[in-house]
Amino acid sequence: MIGYAEQKGSTVYVYGPNGGYIWHRVGTLLGYTSNTVTIKHGSTTYICGERGEVKATR
Repeated sequence: MIGYAEQKGSTVYVYGPNGGYIWHRVGTLLGYTSNTVTIKHGSTTYICGERGEVKATR
C-alpha cells in the first residue's frame, strides 16, 4: 500500500503508510492513490504499482 509520494528535484519518492521508503523513479509526479503512482517522464506517462512496477503507459 502507498502512503504518499513526493517530488524531490527531478525524482519522485514513494513511501508506505508508515512513512517507510519503498521506491523512487525519475520524472514528474502527477498524482497517486493507495495503489498507484502516476509519473510523467519525457512525453510518456507511467502508472506504477506499489512496488514500482509499470502497470500502464500513455
